Amino acid sequence: MLIAKAPLASSALWPLLSPMKPNSFCILAVLLLAGIQACQSDKTPTNQVPEMPKDQHSAARPDHAVVTHTHLNLHVDFKKKEISGVAILTVNNKVKGTELMLDTRNLEIENVFLGDELHPTKFELLAEQKFLGKPLKINIETKENQKVLVRYRTTAQSDALQWLEPSQTAGKQHPFLFTQGQAILSRTWFPCQDSPGIRFTYSADVHVPRGLRPIMSAETSRMDTVNGGAFHFDMSRPIPAYLVALSVGDLSFKDIDKRTGVYAEPSMLGKSAFEFSEMGKMVDAAESIYGSYRWGRYDVLVLPPSFPFGGMENPCVTFATPTILAGDKSLTSLIAHELAHSWSGNLVTNANWNDFWLNEGFTVYFERRIMEKLEGKEYADMLALLGYEDLKETLDELGQDSPDTHLKLSLDTRDPDDGMNDVAYEKGYLFLCHLEKLVGREKWDAFVKGYFDEFAFQSMTTEHFVEYLNSKLLVPNKIATDQANIDNWIYKPGLPSGVEVPKSSRFDVAEKATNQYVQTGKIESSQTSKWSSHEWLHFLRSFPAKMNTAQMQNLDKQFHFSQSGNSELLFEWLMMSVRNQYRTSYPTMEIFLVHTGRRKFVLPIYKALIANGKDTELAKQIFVKAKPNYHSVTSTSVENLFK
Repeated sequence: MLIAKAPLASSALWPLLSPMKPNSFCILAVLLLAGIQACQSDKTPTNQVPEMPKDQHSAARPDHAVVTHTHLNLHVDFKKKEISGVAILTVNNKVKGTELMLDTRNLEIENVFLGDELHPTKFELLAEQKFLGKPLKINIETKENQKVLVRYRTTAQSDALQWLEPSQTAGKQHPFLFTQGQAILSRTWFPCQDSPGIRFTYSADVHVPRGLRPIMSAETSRMDTVNGGAFHFDMSRPIPAYLVALSVGDLSFKDIDKRTGVYAEPSMLGKSAFEFSEMGKMVDAAESIYGSYRWGRYDVLVLPPSFPFGGMENPCVTFATPTILAGDKSLTSLIAHELAHSWSGNLVTNANWNDFWLNEGFTVYFERRIMEKLEGKEYADMLALLGYEDLKETLDELGQDSPDTHLKLSLDTRDPDDGMNDVAYEKGYLFLCHLEKLVGREKWDAFVKGYFDEFAFQSMTTEHFVEYLNSKLLVPNKIATDQANIDNWIYKPGLPSGVEVPKSSRFDVAEKATNQYVQTGKIESSQTSKWSSHEWLHFLRSFPAKMNTAQMQNLDKQFHFSQSGNSELLFEWLMMSVRNQYRTSYPTMEIFLVHTGRRKFVLPIYKALIANGKDTELAKQIFVKAKPNYHSVTSTSVENLFK
């Protein structure tokens, strides 16, 4: 839809930004502020930050001055690999103080102006803090509401940004850019209060080279591809900074149904649309369980393979890895996961990264409820057991007594990325299954739906959730459980004694097939013809830890795992190959590591190579080739393995 009433800066004004002349800048900024005022409707939510502990990963002081709306006017320069422009912040100066604190890391801050009059103000970048960056302290006027305009540009060290050459894309003709903000990387591409406990609405005007298309975690309300590529975006619902996302590339779009669709490079669009053809049914299933989807459209953007995660739940449009394009829709439970985040994470958000399980534990639970509704309980049971196997491996790696196996984490002096492992996801899921069993599904579902409704567009701490759980679910239903039991789940390491382990009848069949193969060296194809990729995964995972070369050769010859187009199966096979030093698969492994940036896959393979001892140098050599294709999230994790 075209919006004519918002006279935001056109591409013709962008030459004024560099070099920037004071008078020219004021003209541009006045136009920008006029556009912001036109775009902000009376329905824009007011940011309400509840009383909560200070977020140690942010310099923001929301109890003093909090950003309620951000407008970005950005120019994307692929030649310089730089985003430049202005961020216009609407501020609620709660205590009528003189300071606004923002988070920045590896940004160049050029000017700061105040108010509709746009007069310059003093600002200071404070001392660099490891992985947190340099807090930006801005002198603001002592009045209740304030507009602050920050002119800035990114740098080569802005770790949220992944710049790709044409050769690194599917089409090979155009460059590509995407951002990844979670956990605290949004501060590396725009100045913000980078805490999940602080929510704001945003709008943006993004200027890109002609022929390219930007996508943001917002609604696209205006496109101008004639005058150099100017696009306008609006997010009218308050979100935390980590959910502000941008991607730019040669992108096409295909509708799935009236409110879902797929963005991808043209050569990937047909395959992607086929893979996600059930997306609309997923949204319907989710709504039937926990109420209305509140974000307008639900689309998926398929990124190049360097994307570091399976998916990122950016509002309105999930950013997804192409490694889930298996050709048979067998890996699309990942989309159910990202969709579930539209309730748990995006709608009700962990207040800080120590409460990460509130995002992910609920989302895994909801994901499996969606898949159960669509595919049946036996299918969901397979997902649950695979997740439990992953959790056991993580607990063994971290140590059963490690504080990092608590649901409530203690990450205040560390990069919050350290807490993003299977504990938050799978231990959180098991805890919620435990609560469901205590009261029964009907009462549990009513409680969860009420939780999402009551705390919509707000942030939640673990302690507040426990209070709400007791007052709204356990006490009213006279559940004979004590606080010590809850504390064992949340504040103690490992898993509580007596935890109910997921079971899968379909996996029992797969295990029998594995045992048969170990004993006889073969199984009949009729036994596996109807298997899902999950059964094949369990089949591989059930083999003994140590296999000889002849056994590995026979497996590969019969089932062609080295040529699998299913990334999950190929990864599992490559892990078996490295563990058993089956070097016939090493060329495939190297190709996989060089061309796949998904951290879930590449990090364990590098770990396994290093653990072999003999393959450490090989791991280093492969990493040198692969690093240009990795996002900083992945490359930093791999680099830490070699320290």
